[in-house]
Amino acid sequence: MRSTEYRVSKEPRREPDRAPGAAPIPDFAAPAPRLWRRLELPTWLVGIAVYGGWGLTTWYYHALPWWLVLPLGAWFVSWHGSLQHEALHGHPTRWPWLNALFACPPLWLWLPYQLYRESHLVHHDEDILTSPTEDPESFYVTPEAWARMNFALRGLYRFSNTVPGRLTFGPLNAYRNLAVSEWRRLRARDTSHVRAWLVHFVVAAALLYWVLAVVGMPLWAYIAFFAYPGLALTMLRSFAEHRPAREPGHRSVVVETSLPMRLLYLNNNYHAPHHARPDLAWYDVGAYYQANKGAFLQRNGAYLFRGYGEQLRSFFFKAKDPPVHPHGSPPPP
Repeated sequence: MRSTEYRVSKEPRREPDRAPGAAPIPDFAAPAPRLWRRLELPTWLVGIAVYGGWGLTTWYYHALPWWLVLPLGAWFVSWHGSLQHEALHGHPTRWPWLNALFACPPLWLWLPYQLYRESHLVHHDEDILTSPTEDPESFYVTPEAWARMNFALRGLYRFSNTVPGRLTFGPLNAYRNLAVSEWRRLRARDTSHVRAWLVHFVVAAALLYWVLAVVGMPLWAYIAFFAYPGLALTMLRSFAEHRPAREPGHRSVVVETSLPMRLLYLNNNYHAPHHARPDLAWYDVGAYYQANKGAFLQRNGAYLFRGYGEQLRSFFFKAKDPPVHPHGSPPPP
């Protein structure tokens, strides 16, 4: 995620944009609600698995080898990021305050839940997807911003457009962008984010009390084995999630991947279907895609990867695309 000026979209959900001549995507009717679906038990079970797995991994930190703590820590922190994404889209309850309470613990430490929610709702406006000035989750920059960057920062942006670069320096770049954005906000005497940060610091302090005082894990170890690689694993999902196409419908990807990765990302690998119906619970998105696969691939210009391994092979040495947005800020369709 990239941090820019946040604004909250209050527009009602509209019919997704379609490529010229593309078949409309039928609406999706979820199966008849049973108790587990009415209560959204799959999402609650994921929450239990995430917090339970994270708690056990931290508790046994001193007994486990580092090479086991690292993948476990990264997995549970990234999985929690997927859970936060589900919560901000209105799951597992109809009450936003309860969803926030459910998902707000900042296992990756870096971003207040409320700011994530606000910026991500803006991101769902397909007309601004990838815009470096309007999309808060854009990884692109304007030609003007590029001209102001020094050689080292340009190199960082170029390297971050390869998979190894995104996994190693992507989180660092996200920290930098967030810090710069929030510092500029404070210098402009804008205090609209102060409350969100205060809540974040309180919850993060409780989390770190468990990690540092109860478990006895050094702060550097939590960052190295949990927070940083967890955010990096999330950035593997977002690496090719969008492209700066002129046609809005062509901007969102579909990644057909294995069951473990679908579970880790809570089906957000089906990103074009998610943008078409962001209200769908994660366990319905896969069926929505499979029922309308041809229409989705026509609508998104066949922007498809068959697994994250294909992205790794394609963009290990080669950048996915240049850091400078080819259209500056995408024009309205």
